[in-house]
Amino acid sequence: MRVSDLFIYPLKSARGIAIPSATIDAFGLIGDRRAMLVEPSGHFITQRELQDLARIDVQPGPSYLRLKMEGKADIIVPPPHQDNRMDVDVWKAVVNASVADDETNKALSVWFGRQVKLVFFDSFAKRIANPEWASGETPVTFSDGYQILVTTTGSLKALNADLAAHGEGSVGMERFRPNIVIDCDEEWLEDRWAAIEIAGIRLDLVKPCARCIMTTQDQKTGSRDVPNPMPAMGRVRMSADRRVPGPLFGWNAVPRGEGSVKIGDTMTVIEERPEGWTFKRR
Repeated sequence: MRVSDLFIYPLKSARGIAIPSATIDAFGLIGDRRAMLVEPSGHFITQRELQDLARIDVQPGPSYLRLKMEGKADIIVPPPHQDNRMDVDVWKAVVNASVADDETNKALSVWFGRQVKLVFFDSFAKRIANPEWASGETPVTFSDGYQILVTTTGSLKALNADLAAHGEGSVGMERFRPNIVIDCDEEWLEDRWAAIEIAGIRLDLVKPCARCIMTTQDQKTGSRDVPNPMPAMGRVRMSADRRVPGPLFGWNAVPRGEGSVKIGDTMTVIEERPEGWTFKRR
């Protein structure tokens, strides 16, 4: 089995960027979810409540971000001043983040027709993944909970087969916003992977990913008038384990080393989870 795709999402909930290779450190893929939109109160904003985030292209530069949205003038975001900071929340975590300049925040507020601020996870920001699942204090940026999301082509094929059998169309992998996609023929193999290795880097698959309304949205337009994977996930991927309720697709992974990975790299299963995961029967 090999790596078929790699993605980063520089701005949380905005469009992803497909990349041929990536550097991995303790936080995950370099450049992934280092920026985020928040309300003036500091509460994080995602596509769940602001679908237009799916329309934002992010182009990282050497010392700036370029934000693009169709029909809008580009926003060039300079590096934030490290002393301009605020506390923001990502689910239950509170992070002291650096804040973009006033001009950027005003321009973004005009784009979305509401007051927003752009914040950054810089070298002074601190956050850890849930140690109950991640086994110790492991650093994480603005992702929902963990450093890396792993999915497989075989599982997407199985999900689409169920959608097709019920006349519900099909969806692409972009709906699930993974970081690393593994090309494999068999579905749901990842449920039995406790740890994998890519290019000498160990990744512990610590927790399955419960899916939300974002999977029902087109990842270019934000529209929900598109094929919906939720019914299929409800039929074939509904968790029976109360620790992680709901429909599941993909696994959250914690890196235990650093290095570089690229498309085409071999993936090796180095530790198995024989019991897999428990799902409700149809």
